[in-house]
Amino acid sequence: MKNIILLYITIVSVFSFNIYSQKARITAADKKYDNYAYVDAIKTYERVAEKGYKSIDMFKKLGNAYYFNGELDKAVKWYGELFAMAVDTDLDSEYYYRYAQSLRSIGQNDKADEMLQKFIQKSGNDSRGKLFQENPNYLEAIKANSGRYQVENAGINSKYSDYGTAIYSNKIVFASARDTGSLGHRTNSWTGQPFTNLYTADLGDNMAPGAPNKFDKNINSKFHEASPVFTADGNTMYFTRNNYLDGKKGKDGNDITLIKIYKASLVDDKWSNVTELPFDSDNYSTAHPALSPDGKILYFASDMPGTLGQSDLFKVVINADGTFGTPQNLGNTINTEGKETFPFVNDENEIYFASDGHPGLGGLDVFVSKINADGAFSKVKNVGADVNSPKDDFAYLIDTKSRRGFFSSNRDGGQGYDDIYKFLETTRLCEQLLYGEITDLVTKELIPDAKISLYDSQFNLIKSSVSDSKGNYTFEVECGKTYNIRAEKPEYTTKEQKVVIAETNGKTYLPITLEKVKCKVTIGDDLGKCFGIKMIYFDFDKSNIREEAALDLEKILDVLNQNPTMKLDIRSHTDSRGTFKYNEALSERRVKSTTEWLIKNGVNSDRLTGRGYGENQLVNKCSDNVTCTEEEHQLNRRSEFIITAL
Repeated sequence: MKNIILLYITIVSVFSFNIYSQKARITAADKKYDNYAYVDAIKTYERVAEKGYKSIDMFKKLGNAYYFNGELDKAVKWYGELFAMAVDTDLDSEYYYRYAQSLRSIGQNDKADEMLQKFIQKSGNDSRGKLFQENPNYLEAIKANSGRYQVENAGINSKYSDYGTAIYSNKIVFASARDTGSLGHRTNSWTGQPFTNLYTADLGDNMAPGAPNKFDKNINSKFHEASPVFTADGNTMYFTRNNYLDGKKGKDGNDITLIKIYKASLVDDKWSNVTELPFDSDNYSTAHPALSPDGKILYFASDMPGTLGQSDLFKVVINADGTFGTPQNLGNTINTEGKETFPFVNDENEIYFASDGHPGLGGLDVFVSKINADGAFSKVKNVGADVNSPKDDFAYLIDTKSRRGFFSSNRDGGQGYDDIYKFLETTRLCEQLLYGEITDLVTKELIPDAKISLYDSQFNLIKSSVSDSKGNYTFEVECGKTYNIRAEKPEYTTKEQKVVIAETNGKTYLPITLEKVKCKVTIGDDLGKCFGIKMIYFDFDKSNIREEAALDLEKILDVLNQNPTMKLDIRSHTDSRGTFKYNEALSERRVKSTTEWLIKNGVNSDRLTGRGYGENQLVNKCSDNVTCTEEEHQLNRRSEFIITAL
């Protein structure tokens, strides 16, 4: 930092961290019902596949069905079929990983290693056990977050180091190494500059600081003071100072004076009762305190035992009686093997901090993360190139109402070694909410208590939750990112869907329909809905059975074979394009072809009836001379297999 080392540089520790991994398994439960036919969709898929029918989607479903249930030896067969068929298909890297795990379960380690190598190559050399993944496009993400601030010099800087701001009683309080006012300058041998003291300045319109003055003499000492924070009532402050109290300087085992967090009380308009916090130590540093909006949690930087990197962010509970709990590391979402420092928490449950461990533009960058209701942190975001630069940028503070604030930097073009800048945030950081509801494929009923898991594009688990009583789910996600959603519920087939989030602020809607493992049907139901069959497809203007139509008819055939008393009424519908007479005749030919295929494959003709309805039963407005989209017309082109007897 322009040949100066700030207080946070004294925070050094041996890097160590732990990697945590989780494995998820689901258990499917079968439940018996009376007076209904149960269609086991997975078993039908298996029987259809055994007849030689091939479908990438079907093999995915079969492989996943066993993989999710931990039956890896059975998953091997269907993943093998999937890869044999999908030679020229760009499968998600996750299938390579699943196949490798399944192969290993039956002792085929050489082939498992081969698939795992392909997984690593396909997923960007990203392994499951890696805690920190390098994002090759992180500069694009920073660019997307830039252009949101109007930044200017705060007007209170000197030729020395000025940094770290707090708001107190409509004043700004900051650290400065400018003239201490003594007969001689006390110089820090490490930095070559005077020690910093706290200064204050009144805030005018648009939070513009006035002329600076020294802060209370009972707080400033002959060593460093910096980074204060004040309680909402203004009666208590926490601040950073060298290990110096009541004229005594403390040192660690190497004869080095580190830094500590101190507390002071306002009595008769004077700051007094300066005490160090109970978790301070001569043998490690604590610094840069920040308070939660309710004043019940103190955040700070330290290299105390339990630190993951050079310095980490911690939090500690402030009890009602003024005592403190045990400090807790904020964890590896926030902390890295590098330096994390200068935390700030606002009333929108956001934590801003400086780091050289997360991908940035150089030196320290300012990052932000949401503090979730459960205390966990959302993915860390770089705030962009207006605040951040190739140099050190830190000590960010924002007023959420005016969107004005301050940060410190040693960027080129400054007045001193470190300078304070003021800003106006003109555009909020892009935020997206992924939401939707979980419904039953057949009944359309909402499904509560379904497990919903959010994965990144490499299928690394980000977060899991359950749908609420109305089947709804929500996740906070990043703009412009690709995610995978997995929905699970006993008695239903687990489903995965990919979703690409928009690059602008807003919400992304993703409804999810789940298919019952055992589809419950009765007289009057459409059997086709058990398998998502909306249309038996024929070539245009034709009525001969196509290959994909035969695949769907095999499913219907299998159910009829498993339920010998079941009878069906086969119905075919067209859209309104073409003449009324032609559409009716075409739908009749298609019903006849469908019925003849089933009879040819062993179904007794007295179990089947059918009729072509043409355009007689449109399900929407798309009648003759009404302009409709292709999607709207598609809703009217449908095939139905109505159960008439069980």
